[in-house]
Amino acid sequence: MKTPFYWGTATAAYQIEGAWLEDGKGLNIWDAYSHTPGKIKNADTGDVACDHYHLFEKDIELMAELGVTGYRFSLSWSRIIPDGKGSVNPAGIEFYNRLIDGLLAKGITPFITLYHWDLPLTLQLENDGWLSEKTSEAFCRYAKTCFDAFGDRVNHWITFNENWCTAVLGYGNGEFAPGRVSNTEPYLAAHNLLIAHGMAVKEFREGGYPGQIGLANNCDWREPLTDNEADRAAAQESLEFFFAWLTDPVILGDYPAIMKERLGDRLPSFTPEQQALVKGSVDFIGLNHYTTHYASARPPEKGGIAPGEGNGGMSDDQQVSLSADEAWQKTSMGWYVVPWGFRNLLNWIHKRYGDYPIYVTENGCSVAANSREEAVDDQFRANFLQGYTDAMKAARDEDGVPVQGYFCWSLMDNFEWTRGYDMRFGITYVDFETLERTPKASFRAYQKIIGDDLGR
Repeated sequence: MKTPFYWGTATAAYQIEGAWLEDGKGLNIWDAYSHTPGKIKNADTGDVACDHYHLFEKDIELMAELGVTGYRFSLSWSRIIPDGKGSVNPAGIEFYNRLIDGLLAKGITPFITLYHWDLPLTLQLENDGWLSEKTSEAFCRYAKTCFDAFGDRVNHWITFNENWCTAVLGYGNGEFAPGRVSNTEPYLAAHNLLIAHGMAVKEFREGGYPGQIGLANNCDWREPLTDNEADRAAAQESLEFFFAWLTDPVILGDYPAIMKERLGDRLPSFTPEQQALVKGSVDFIGLNHYTTHYASARPPEKGGIAPGEGNGGMSDDQQVSLSADEAWQKTSMGWYVVPWGFRNLLNWIHKRYGDYPIYVTENGCSVAANSREEAVDDQFRANFLQGYTDAMKAARDEDGVPVQGYFCWSLMDNFEWTRGYDMRFGITYVDFETLERTPKASFRAYQKIIGDDLGR
């Protein structure tokens, strides 16, 4: 029987749901962070966002019109367990039941992400968040609650979204919630995230729940600036500090050798029990991909970017310089549009980890827009999606990479973290005053891409 390929779109709870204090939901770290003066552009918050909590039925209709066969969304931990560790909130369970049932009624397969950065605030205040294994234990209980509530209808689970962002942006440079700055805490936070993942997967497998479970890590492609050995080594190092840091343990059982050598005691070690917990703890690899850089051992004469800018992992710990081709197009986030880099990355992952199925759990771009009319006529994004899906299909069909799904980020414009509503990633325009949704040119382009691949 042929393995189905899922064409989908993706969102995250805090970015779209709103209803931040409704129906028993507890506070999370992004509720607190977005209400902290000076942290978010224009003092924006996710209090209302796209109001998906009340308008989810309209959003399901949008997806049905788009023609997707899958939808990746995250659950709000603090909506389900308000303080992260105590009693379950029935209203939170009921909301996600209605969402899941609505998707299935339209023939759309739910892909659930358990954690997309919105840690219950109580766990941050009491445990220092992901610096404590107590938070990992609380996550495991939360995961089991979700498996029990939704596992009869959901067969695709993702434990964590972009642990790199949680660790580096949350605990390294202080850009994201909880806003901590350190050159040691990111490695401890990442370690506890991996332990939490392993605990949840053990619960999933021993509980006999049907389906697959994995996690979604983000990675940009690093192309050697030249073919010399030093630049090739620099590109490999950058990829290992970025993607392999958080993927090697769950497949191979340990951190990359270069990280252990470079970081010494700052990188936690897995005990034999922890290694047994995490090794082999994914059924598939999730990949979030957005851009590409050249990597070199020395700074290039031109086309370079600031030291550490865009570097995966803790930039000061890498002996890598990044640069870009001045001819490359850029999104409004300043990210380079390089579809061939996407194909190269898919091949690199396949070569390193073997025949694990790969889901492209996020890929998309932001496009500047000063008006509704300008936003809806987003030919730049339409071209982006065509180029990147073509590159993905070439990796799948010509290179033999076992890609089994592609999820466009994002279904609709939403709260873009510290950028607030300044950056629009959606294929659907959202008027944040009226909450009206309007499909963009990219919506129609993606609709055609899906239809052509499925032979509709």
